[in-house]
Amino acid sequence: MAQFFEIHSQNPQRRLISQTIEIIRNGGVIAYPTDSSYAIACRLDDKQASDKIRRIRQLDEKHDFTLICQDLAQIATFSKIGNEAFRLIKSLTPGPYTFILDATKEVPRRLQHAKKKTIGIRIPDHAIAQVLVAELGEPLLSATLIFPGETESIADPYDIRSRLEHEIDLVIDAGIIHYEPTTIIGFENNSPILLRQGKGPAPMLEN
Repeated sequence: MAQFFEIHSQNPQRRLISQTIEIIRNGGVIAYPTDSSYAIACRLDDKQASDKIRRIRQLDEKHDFTLICQDLAQIATFSKIGNEAFRLIKSLTPGPYTFILDATKEVPRRLQHAKKKTIGIRIPDHAIAQVLVAELGEPLLSATLIFPGETESIADPYDIRSRLEHEIDLVIDAGIIHYEPTTIIGFENNSPILLRQGKGPAPMLEN
């Protein structure tokens, strides 16, 4: 049965963050808050945990998983980032943006898009997400918590617990977070392309 931690969204309690990190390192799958929705996450190199996320979300090999990163240096370790992409990501993060970039060999092939060999990258503007990746020392493998057949993630962590209490290891309660999809930006020949307009404004990419 999933544990349930009430963590302050602005000043996360260190004791609960440490316990969360221990759960993740021991192979756990967690539901946690971002600046756009609740999401589920695990360690990048934990195949069993990532397979559980695929099963819960019913994701196929064409899905772009997202890595929640601490900073640009970490992004550059796990994705191929050109100068223009670097400048754009630096200007827009932290914030509600997902960047689709070519993955490096540091990303397991099973997590890359099957054909494009890409991976999603995020630096959310949420204190809990930021402190988790800082304490973990590596990116979190993440997917928005949208159930099969639904179009929005669950806003209430108590509802997440009722639906997933036997499926995951921890639900972090940071209050109600209404779903606002991230703005997705891809790159073609190192030039940015607006793939989905979401919460994050991107006037520099509009036609």
